[in-house]
Amino acid sequence: MSRMPGIANPPSRLLAQALVVGGALLMVAPLYFMFVFATHSRGAIFASPPPLLPGARTLDNLRILLQALPFWRNVGWSLYVACASALLTLLLCSMAGYAFAMFRFRLRRALFLLVLGTLLVPQFMNMIPTFMVMDALDWINQPRALYVPGAASAFGIVFMRQYISSSVPRDVIEAARLDGCGEFTIYLRIVVPLIGPALGTLGLISFIASWNNFLMPLIVLRSPGMYTVPLALRSLQSPTDTQWGALMVGSAIATLPLLAMYVLYSRRLVDGLTAGAVK
Repeated sequence: MSRMPGIANPPSRLLAQALVVGGALLMVAPLYFMFVFATHSRGAIFASPPPLLPGARTLDNLRILLQALPFWRNVGWSLYVACASALLTLLLCSMAGYAFAMFRFRLRRALFLLVLGTLLVPQFMNMIPTFMVMDALDWINQPRALYVPGAASAFGIVFMRQYISSSVPRDVIEAARLDGCGEFTIYLRIVVPLIGPALGTLGLISFIASWNNFLMPLIVLRSPGMYTVPLALRSLQSPTDTQWGALMVGSAIATLPLLAMYVLYSRRLVDGLTAGAVK
């Protein structure tokens, strides 16, 4: 007797579910242990076996962290840089994406291919040129050096161009031009309301990337009071005397905003990434 189409073999389905659950546990395990270790002393963390349940040293570890670093100031700088990066990226990338999607101009295809080509360049290859430019502008140890250079990202421009091409009707743009609307008015009053999901997705991606960025702060920041959270936590590490409990507390605090954003906006993120592809 032949099987009905679309009905999966139960053993295969159970195996697939087991693999998914096992992969999820492997992904969550480091995060779980980070929060557990944040509640234990350094000696307990490196005990054999290591602790599997939360302890009672959270406040002690937090006190050590605040004595070693101006941590709340570091968090404030990270928030400022991440928000500024997200807002500037949304402005520049959406405008560039609108231009590539709706304008016809000379060398348009060549310029877009050039933007695509920059995606192939590894980030570490930009370290020396970026430092030289920031030094020439006297932006060393300035937060604007963290969000201005990468604001018009190639990924953001390509993403917005593809979304606008598939989601904004060209007839509406042409009708607005015939009615005498300027391009900036069309962009603000027609394009921006139609690309809300894409703006939310790109803003979230930009915020997370800036919040987790370690390489650029390492290059341009000099004062511990100006450090972002990843660089500040790295400064806690020492070859001989690393306060691992304090480091885990700082890492847990730095992770909480990202976890909150994931819980609140994960569905919107997926919708924004896929909406342009199905319209």
